[in-house]
Amino acid sequence: MVTVPVPPLRHQPLILTIYGLYGRRGGGPLPVSVLIEMLGDLGHDAPGVRSAVSRLKAKGVLNSVKNGGVAKYELSPRSLEMVSEGDERIFAPYRAAAGGPWVLAIFSVPETMRDRRHQLRTELTRLGFGSVSPGVWIAPSGVREGAKRRLAARELAEYVEFFTGDYSAEGDMRARVAQWWDLEELAAQIGEFMQFYGNSLAEWTAEVGEDPEAALAASTPELRRDAFRYYVPMLTLWRRLPYRDPGLPLEYLPEDWQGPEARRIFFGVHRLIAPMAEAHAMALVAKADAAV
Repeated sequence: MVTVPVPPLRHQPLILTIYGLYGRRGGGPLPVSVLIEMLGDLGHDAPGVRSAVSRLKAKGVLNSVKNGGVAKYELSPRSLEMVSEGDERIFAPYRAAAGGPWVLAIFSVPETMRDRRHQLRTELTRLGFGSVSPGVWIAPSGVREGAKRRLAARELAEYVEFFTGDYSAEGDMRARVAQWWDLEELAAQIGEFMQFYGNSLAEWTAEVGEDPEAALAASTPELRRDAFRYYVPMLTLWRRLPYRDPGLPLEYLPEDWQGPEARRIFFGVHRLIAPMAEAHAMALVAKADAAV
């Protein structure tokens, strides 16, 4: 039996993960009762779930809809776009090659709009950009289009100009990258993931084998529930990392960098247990629909 880790995660990011996984396809808009049952599987009580849903609705992340006479919630169009964009970073990982092109994001914000300046810095950091100087930020060129879409959605695009090119100066790029990015913080986030999930691929392979189709076919309801309880928090913890690390070339990172091993583990476990987790989630949705 696989032991299910319990990373310290709040209601809201877990709810966003659930909607990203199950609220866009077969689940559609989800009633609060389903969210309560799903978050209950993850160890959270009903009042906390209701409060988190209310906050997400107030922020414009979720919209309420009537479906079959039942009040349900779905991702707002803006949130749906952001979740879809996130999939590009999470499930189609990009790793730049040494010597490849970079994108510069250069911004200038009037002094009277300091809040916009703070928003820009926050968004660029979340998108994986490093800071060369206060108004000049850098990332591998592969993140450019996603960054442009995100800043446009945040109504920040008018303050930023993007330029793509090569870095031609002499010097140690590993030292430059360590100067531009907070690698210690990123390493700590990777270390947190490894603390909870470093043995996950070996444990799940020992439990269900290496064939996800066979594992799903042979799974019991209890095993599918365990897969759900395991997968949703794991993905929630993981999804921050492909943003904070924008695919920096491994040659420019410390020699003991754990990123590639964390990525191997995540995608290996994702392949094995995501189908079982989805089967559990869709069974909860079907049960709620049948009760209406």
